[in-house]
Amino acid sequence: MAAKGPNILYVFADQWRRQAVGFAGEDPVLTPHIDRFAQESLVFRNALSSTPLCSPHRAALMTGRYPLSTGVYTNCKLGADLMLRPEEIGIGDVLKEAGYQTGYIGKWHLDLPEQNVSDEPESGARHWDAYTPPGPKRHGFDFWYSYGAYDHHLEPHYWRDTPEMIQVSQWSCEHETDVAIDYMRRLDRDRPFALFLSWNPPHSPFELVPDKYKEIYRDREVPFRPNVRYDTLQAHTGEPFEAGRDKLEQYMRDYYAAVTGIDEQFGRLLAALEELGLERDTIVVLSSDHGELMGAHGLMAKHSWHEESIGIPCVIRWSDRMAPGTTDVLFNSPDIMPTLLGLAGIAIPDTVEGTDVSGSLLGTEGNRPSSAFLAAVPGRKDVLEQFARAGLDNKQYGWRGVRTERYTYVVNRGYSPGEGTERLLYDNDADPYQLNPERLSSAAESPVAARLEEELRKYLQRTQDPFVLD
Repeated sequence: MAAKGPNILYVFADQWRRQAVGFAGEDPVLTPHIDRFAQESLVFRNALSSTPLCSPHRAALMTGRYPLSTGVYTNCKLGADLMLRPEEIGIGDVLKEAGYQTGYIGKWHLDLPEQNVSDEPESGARHWDAYTPPGPKRHGFDFWYSYGAYDHHLEPHYWRDTPEMIQVSQWSCEHETDVAIDYMRRLDRDRPFALFLSWNPPHSPFELVPDKYKEIYRDREVPFRPNVRYDTLQAHTGEPFEAGRDKLEQYMRDYYAAVTGIDEQFGRLLAALEELGLERDTIVVLSSDHGELMGAHGLMAKHSWHEESIGIPCVIRWSDRMAPGTTDVLFNSPDIMPTLLGLAGIAIPDTVEGTDVSGSLLGTEGNRPSSAFLAAVPGRKDVLEQFARAGLDNKQYGWRGVRTERYTYVVNRGYSPGEGTERLLYDNDADPYQLNPERLSSAAESPVAARLEEELRKYLQRTQDPFVLD
């Protein structure tokens, strides 16, 4: 007999930080639909991206496993033979086996770029992009309207079940929402569905957003956070960005415009659920894959341990089952799959490394993690070559950390050979903008750091992470 569990609508944007939503009261962004949704829902204060980069978070979301466990520790890109292995057990595989109708729409970014294999793929995919054909690499998703990685938000393209590229002249978020609503209209009402919708904006290029949203912010003040430095801007991994106050203000206006745009599209999804009578039977999740630094600490993009990078919005509504409000539960990337399965009453595969916090969310006795494991590994092609020439394993470098409800503790070994090791302890209650970390030569210098380094050591052992603490 087909499963009768709740429907699941999981919507996530790319590079959308926790601070950039109206109800958070931080960034001056207008999100009326999301704000109303938050009033009806459970809002996470401590939702985190374990490895704040597109592909690693997505692999963790899909499998409930940490990025080094799946092998997807950096982006699936040219020059790196990384992809989500077909043999991994994904949430789509489990839901399909449980009788769910399964769908995936939008950015996937978990397949091997086709130009790693062929200069001229039949699909027309270029650079980091890939067509993922029907079969095990889709991990149980039957309806497919997706692409690998392609950042032309106003001229997107997609593939269904053949290599024929579908090219569209419409903002990607709006188009994908159209497809999602049409999918929900055509469902078999006798079986539950699970639809994952992945919007690319507000991911850069920030300016690729419809003018009607840009107009909203054209003359609006965009104050900087106290930790912003704009004289020089670069990614945490070293790539430079065009800097200066005016340039950063423009990035911010366009970024907020995109968030207001996704707010409108999310409102359309909620209206469609209500119109179709699916509202009360559907677990709706709105989240992101990682944040955006937007000048914090002089940094842009992601892949750092700072709150603007690792902190993601996460709001869950399950009408009549989950009480609205806020929660301080730590909710890390690998926790998403087991928690959704826990809410749906579906057995969690033994392969999962994350924590099912569904009991805590429903107000019953349940797991409540005391810490979350954070990790980032050097993955740029030129840096990988540097490590190889030096005879070093890049997976022993980068940074690893632990985030608790109050503290962030990081051990950073650098992104290129010879950078040395630093230990940083942040008290996020006393120093919410992370301006004054305690810099330690040894964890033993601080009782808090010593405790968190022991936590970190346990995570490294549990995940067989080769990172070197000593």
